[in-house]
This record gives sequence, C-alpha cells and structure tokens, in this order.
Amino acid sequence: MGTYLNPGSRAYEMAVNSEIFIDKSEMLAYLNSVINTSQRYVSVSRPRRFGKTMAADMICAYYGQDADSRKLFEKCKISQADDGNIKWDRYLCKYDVIRVVMTDFFKKGGTIEAAFDRLQKLIVRDLIRAYPEVDFFDRSDLLQSLQDVYSEKKKQFVIVIDEWDAIFREYKEDKEGQKKYLDFLRDWMKDKEYIALAYMTGILPIKKYGKHSALNMFDEYSMTQPMSLASYTGFTVEEVKALCEKYEMDYAEISDWYDGYSVSDYIPIKKRQLYRQGKYTEHRIQVYSPLSVVNAMRSGEIENYWNETENYEALQQYVDWNFDGLKEDVAVLMEGGRVPIDITRYQNDMTTLHSKDDILTMFIHLGYLGYQRETKEVYIPNKEVLDVFKSSTKNREWTVTFRALQNSQKLLEATWNCDQETVAELLEAAHDKAGNKTYHSEAGLSYAVQLAYYAAQDLYTIIPELDTGKGYADLAFVPKKPDIPAMLIELKYENGADTAITQIHRQKYPDRLELYKGNLILVGINYNRKVSNDCIEFKHHSCEIEKA
Repeated sequence: MGTYLNPGSRAYEMAVNSEIFIDKSEMLAYLNSVINTSQRYVSVSRPRRFGKTMAADMICAYYGQDADSRKLFEKCKISQADDGNIKWDRYLCKYDVIRVVMTDFFKKGGTIEAAFDRLQKLIVRDLIRAYPEVDFFDRSDLLQSLQDVYSEKKKQFVIVIDEWDAIFREYKEDKEGQKKYLDFLRDWMKDKEYIALAYMTGILPIKKYGKHSALNMFDEYSMTQPMSLASYTGFTVEEVKALCEKYEMDYAEISDWYDGYSVSDYIPIKKRQLYRQGKYTEHRIQVYSPLSVVNAMRSGEIENYWNETENYEALQQYVDWNFDGLKEDVAVLMEGGRVPIDITRYQNDMTTLHSKDDILTMFIHLGYLGYQRETKEVYIPNKEVLDVFKSSTKNREWTVTFRALQNSQKLLEATWNCDQETVAELLEAAHDKAGNKTYHSEAGLSYAVQLAYYAAQDLYTIIPELDTGKGYADLAFVPKKPDIPAMLIELKYENGADTAITQIHRQKYPDRLELYKGNLILVGINYNRKVSNDCIEFKHHSCEIEKA
C-alpha cells in the first residue's frame, strides 16, 4: 500500500463509521458496467460540499487490490446490487488504484512544470516499490512506467483524480499552462490499454475550446446533465426524510433551506417514448446540499452553513461585472423568478466569460443556481443560497435595482388589470430616466418601455418590431405559459393613446397573434414631445388599454 498507489480503504471506513453516513455505494454498480469499455472515462463535476471526495475514497476502497475491503462493502448497498450480468463483487479489490488529489500539486506560488515533475516522481516511486522486479525503462516518465507494469504484469489501473480542475482555479490566467495540463491528462489516459477505469471529479466540467472538449474521451456527469449518476449528486428526498425522522427535524424547513437542485436522472429505455410525448417526468429528481443537511442534523440548528466553505465575495465579484444587465437578472432570481439561459457557450473555466450566460452557467456548477433542463432556465435553489445572494447585494447601488424590479412587477400587474393610469405613471417614470439626448427618439422610448417591463422577461418572449404583414407592431409579448395573456404595445407621439389602439386594429396586428384571441391585451402609449419644460404636461404619458 502506497501514498498514491493503492491508498487503501481507511478514508472510506471513516466515512462509513461517521454519525451520519448516507450510503451511495450503488454508484459502484454503474462504474462496474463501464469498466474496460469505451465509456470507462468518467468525469463528475459537483459544487463544494456535495460529496465528491467521499465518492473518490469509496472507489479507491472498492477497486484497490490491497484494500481488503470485502467486510466493509458487505454492509453497504452495493452488496445487494447484482443485476444478473455483473455480480456486485466481480471487481472488488481487483485493480491497482492510483489516487491523486490535484490541489496537493497545483498550488499558488509554484510552477506548473514543477507540479508535473513532482506528481510523476511520487507515483513512479510507489510503482517501483510495488513492482521492484519490473524493468522500468525511464523512472522519470509516469506514462512509460505504467506501460512497463502493464506489459510485464498485465496489470490494469483504475485512475482516480480528485480536484482535477485545481489548475483552472489556482492558475486562472495561465492559459498555456492549462493547455499543457490537459495535454498531459490526455496523453496519460486516452486509448491506453493499462486504463481499466478513469474517474475524475472537480467543481468545473472539462475545459472546452470553442465547442469541443479538451478531453473528449470522457463522458461528463455534471450539474446540468448528471445522467445515470443523478441520484448520487447529493442527498435525495427519501434520504433526507429518513434523516429528519431520525433526528426529529422539520422536513419542510430542511427542504426550504437546502433542497432545490433539480437534476435529470437516467431515462429507462421503456419510458423514453413516453418522455418524448411529455408523459414521463419521473427522471426529474430533487437533491440536497449534503454538508448543510448533515450540519443541520448534527447541530439541530437550521441555518446557513454555506459560508463555512464559501464567502459571498466569490459570488459578488462576478455579479458586479454586470454583463448584459446581469444585475437585473439577479434581482429577478432573488424575487423567486427564473431566467432563461444558454449554457452551450460556457468554456468551463473561471476566466473565459463573455456574457451573462457564461457567468450564470458557472454559477450552476458552483452551486449558486439550479438549472431546469427542459425549460433552459436558472433559479436560486433554496434559502441558504438566497442568503448568500443577499449578502452580496447589500450595497446602496442594489437598492435602485430592486426598486426598479418592484416597479416593473407593478407595471406588469397593472397592464393585466387594464389599469391605464398606473401603467402611464410607471412608464413615464421609467422613460424619465433616459438621457435627454435620446429621450425624444422612438428607439429611446421603445428601450425605456422594454426596460420597464423587465419583470415580464421571465414570462414572455419579447419581440420588438413584430412583422404583422400590414406593418410592424412596436412590441409584442408572446407568453411562455398558457395562463397569462399576450400583449401588443404601440407607441405614439402627439397623436393620443387612442390613435395607437386604432392603428393596432386598422393594421390588424392582432391577427399575427391569432392563437391568443380572447386572451390578448392591446396597449397604446403616447406622449407629447413639443410641450415646453415649464408646462405641467411636460414629458407626460397617456395610456389606453383594451382586451381583444
């Protein structure tokens, strides 16, 4: 038994012997199904506090040939997990396991080259001690040394890498060093016969360049797509309910504080046709933040345990960049809303951030946001994380943002209620914030109206200049949900709000939203540009609303 080669089962034994132990050993049955197949490369990304290290310890204890762990696993769920094809103990203690925690090597202050050199020397030293009879060609070359052991002894390896993404967090700006690291991992593992299973875990998914993964032999199991490992992402509902019963805790409170991560599990083959028809939703499961649940159970106190491992500055620095109006989106999220997101362009690091979608996607992987895959929306998962957002938005600047959001929500409700005076008043207040140079332009008014209806973005697809065939409707609000009305807004100057409504009918704009007839709101907005600034009517808006 070495430090890096076959580290044994002691770390996992301590987890099993802990006061609170949630048995996730059935995950090994899935890993057994991919050993020595093309799917033997497994990359699992989770936020901090979500049990990544314990899973790595479990893998080492199960596969390591020096672990002597049969009695340990006979008490675990894996011993009941035979599927008829692979017995639960088929691979028990059958492999050489190499366990590496990358944060031990990639630390601030050191060079990447020195980290590579130290990592290789230490693992090779363990190999030489385990196999002194092997003729090692180059004892400074890890890859060659592994090949030497395999060639002479026909021994395969299970590679377990914890904190695989440490370099992307500790050396954020060293792009060349990051590429060298990815090249090293690829050369170490890709298409190597000596690899029976490679398991990597970290906070971030595998780094991408453009649309392509830098380590494309790995299947990725992430917070956005955990697939067959979804139920091992965190604590499940059933597991938390059992803990609440044992420790006499209020499940509803625990759920409010630590639940909220909705993930997609494996869809059984026999259910896939139903899923495509929208008739199967059992693959959606809720998972809880494990460390927070454990702390709450042990202490009896339901409170914020997130800040014990993260502080709010880690969140605040990215929000303060305010890409593409990110602050307004964060305000919507904090009010319990959801924000649409495109996760496909995120490059899986902490520096290549070009849009608010990139930052919001990073927040998913860090655990600050939940992700609804079907609707492609993000949300704040629970009270614990909401507390972190509140801590990062306490300065005076955020007061203006939250007030604007509250006014936007009032505006939307007033429009639905056909409250013409309130709509005119709130739009006037929003337009008044426009600079004088753009105030009297149609584009300025349109932008002010869209900004005023910011809260509607969660509920509507907003289309400026909708082509209706007989003209262009200034703004169309197409519902994302069936229980809310569609809206058409026409903007006018010096013609009266009733003129805007008349144009909507004359040009037959509602025909473009024919599906929403009977559930359509028409809004006409007007203000007079030529009124002098000493007149009470200066910058005054009028509004007319009707249902169609």
